[in-house]
Amino acid sequence: MVLKVLLVNPPRFEGISVIREERCEITERYSILEPYSLLQTAALLRDGGHQVSLIDLNGQDLGYDALEARAREFHPDATLYRFTPTTFDWDHKAASTVKGVDKDITTVGVCWTLHTMPNQVLKEAPDLDVYVRQDYEVVAPAAVNALAGGTPLDDVAGIAYRRGEEIKVTGPPTPMKDYDSMPIPAYDLLPSLKPYYVNAPAGRPFTILYTSKGCPFKCSFCTVAGTPWKMRTAPHILEELRYLKERYGLRTASFFDETFTFNRGRVEEICRMLKEEDLKIKWYCNTRAHLVDRELLRQMREAGCRGISFGIESGSQRILDSVEKKVKVEQNRDAVLAAKAERLKVLCSFIFGLPGEDWDSVEETLQFVRDTLPTSAQFNVAVPYPGTRLHEQIYGVTGLEEPDFRKMYQHASVVGTEKMTPEDLDEARKKAYKTLYTSGRWWLSNIRHLLREPSDLYMASRFAMKITNNYVFHGMKDAH
Repeated sequence: MVLKVLLVNPPRFEGISVIREERCEITERYSILEPYSLLQTAALLRDGGHQVSLIDLNGQDLGYDALEARAREFHPDATLYRFTPTTFDWDHKAASTVKGVDKDITTVGVCWTLHTMPNQVLKEAPDLDVYVRQDYEVVAPAAVNALAGGTPLDDVAGIAYRRGEEIKVTGPPTPMKDYDSMPIPAYDLLPSLKPYYVNAPAGRPFTILYTSKGCPFKCSFCTVAGTPWKMRTAPHILEELRYLKERYGLRTASFFDETFTFNRGRVEEICRMLKEEDLKIKWYCNTRAHLVDRELLRQMREAGCRGISFGIESGSQRILDSVEKKVKVEQNRDAVLAAKAERLKVLCSFIFGLPGEDWDSVEETLQFVRDTLPTSAQFNVAVPYPGTRLHEQIYGVTGLEEPDFRKMYQHASVVGTEKMTPEDLDEARKKAYKTLYTSGRWWLSNIRHLLREPSDLYMASRFAMKITNNYVFHGMKDAH
């Protein structure tokens, strides 16, 4: 049986854009990203013979009235949507909206961060029928196929679902082994790529894309720590980029992988093919500092890379060791300086409030910022997400009352450390932004970059407007 499936990216939350992508299930005031995982899922469902429609309420800045209208027009058998912990109740209005059109529409929700809490999710989302907890690429199509074939959901790994008044939870799924088997995401279901950008509305048309998924490293605070790493090969990646260039005139791409440079040989092949094809696409990536060196960074720059994001976390070796980061402060420092030397923009992400944090370690982080002067930085507070070892460290021993997951924002502390209160950590975050944004050396460093890269002027001006607005008027809330 063929099912009609409506995929939904819920609306913005209180007017603020939401990213609903695995490790980044967060509010983000200054980025509007394609619902890439939904586009992937849509392509997989179409390959399976199902009829698919998609509405990106977040990207198009539409409300639930638009979802109701689409549901009445499309008459779906099932609706699949993503949700996040902090926008939980708001996102689940997607289920209640389509149920209001037809109570027999099966609602399927996808969220990675809460995958260890399936019973609570279904109890607190009464209109959600099936919860896809893990590996959406495998689990979502399997769930839809089971619904289409009338086979028991018990046979679908990686979900929780209702059987009458009972909640049933199935075992873990087998991750996709051949990531090259993924079809090109169903970009054609989006009206255009015009609404999308990251950090500042420049370099459009823009998209994110995964060239690999998972991260074998085991940082205690990370929701994807220790997940199997699966990669797409260079030819498969180039096929998607070529399609995007020909179909949409793509100018900028952000490789959304957790650890883009995990396999050096693969990165070198990607760079070689990008240089040979000369698609004139600028790209950005995320990785760990100890997985790059000057030569690799040079190859990346020559192949179109213009920026790289490092998860630095802290300038204190004691703090890095406490979360099993498996990297040295010196390696972090060398990577930032090497990337800047290769004329790459560098974003550094930091976390205040990891185990052992005190004002001395905060000062070490601030000194790291002063020494390296990254192009930009994110200063977050530690969030003890369910399923992480950090969560076990804090709540498994101390007996503290666990916070409502809806309050787990990365810009507002919910728990302190032995020597710092949540208020102290929020103050440290503000101090860090002040340290960066009021540094004359930092502004001069970025001006020097612009003199070498005048094509970045428009992006830089928009970024400067963004940080001024966010720092002065929003107190760095909903910005990561």
